[in-house]
Amino acid sequence: MASFEIAFAKINLALHVRRRRPDGHHDIETIFAFAEDGDRLERGHGEAGLTIEGPFARGLAADRDNLVLRAAAAIGVTDAALRLEKRLPIAAGIGGGSADAAAALRLLRPAGLDDTALENIAATLGADVPACLLSATARAEGLGHPVSPIAATGLTGMPLLLVNPRVPCPTGPVFRGWDGVDRGPLGQGDPLAAALAGRNDLEPPARAAIPVIDGVLARLRDQRGIVLARMSGSGATCFALFDTIADRDAAGNAIAAAQPGWWCLVTALR
Repeated sequence: MASFEIAFAKINLALHVRRRRPDGHHDIETIFAFAEDGDRLERGHGEAGLTIEGPFARGLAADRDNLVLRAAAAIGVTDAALRLEKRLPIAAGIGGGSADAAAALRLLRPAGLDDTALENIAATLGADVPACLLSATARAEGLGHPVSPIAATGLTGMPLLLVNPRVPCPTGPVFRGWDGVDRGPLGQGDPLAAALAGRNDLEPPARAAIPVIDGVLARLRDQRGIVLARMSGSGATCFALFDTIADRDAAGNAIAAAQPGWWCLVTALR
């Protein structure tokens, strides 16, 4: 019988970039949350390897550079028959390959590999992989590791809409476009309150590189019942949290009708 894991879509409720380090990386402060939906990674029977299917499979290679196979190799698993259903857009600021790698670590985890060791392995695969391994509301600082879980009071089950204009937005150029200004720390305490008082410092460089993000955010912020609308991660996916399911569904329908070429996911926070 096949077993599977969901690679839950990652949301940065807020993302503060504090400084560019001498090694070229950036110190950040962020609040992670996760959608109830995402890619699906399945382990079955048959020849070892990875098959990639789904609406966003095009352009992904099942070679040794693929994060799923790199994650499997990192925990010593080389004989698994894996199938990835790629439901989330690529280079979109919502975890993507990081969430897929984390799903592989959870799915293939050998007996005896403790949580700390698994998180350390996750950190070698990418900055967001430790958070995606947890796939729960959390804070992170520095390079994004270690990840500190926080209470999701008021967030779990909150109606969520994700919108992507189907334009890839690679992370590296967006970080390089950050203006280097430290605009202050991310607040502590209640995660939603901290997010509302916070910002995404990568939004300006992403919007400069991908101007259609302006239109996505404008559409979201025009909807009824918005609690928070912001770009996630390095973009180009934007999200909106809503007071009610009805408002979320109405917004999803309105945006899909107005922009049928955009990707929309009607979901909720985990």
